[in-house]
Amino acid sequence: MSTKYEELDIYKLSENLSDKIWDIVITWNNFEKDVLGKQLVKATDSISSNIVEGSGNGSYVDYKRYLKISRVSLFETKH
Repeated sequence: MSTKYEELDIYKLSENLSDKIWDIVITWNNFEKDVLGKQLVKATDSISSNIVEGSGNGSYVDYKRYLKISRVSLFETKH
């Protein structure tokens, strides 16, 4: 399965969100970064990373599974 993930609006939005979160978290003090910032950045980065990984994995079933993981990362970010 080959999906042009770069053309997906959700991919573009998640990349934009990730960049914004990085810009915000980088300004936090060390305690905030260590307790919350690292996890927030990882969760946000995981949204687009799973879209990419799923699109290159080969099968529709795998792609669908990675998109579900991406959605979970979005929920974690929102939390």
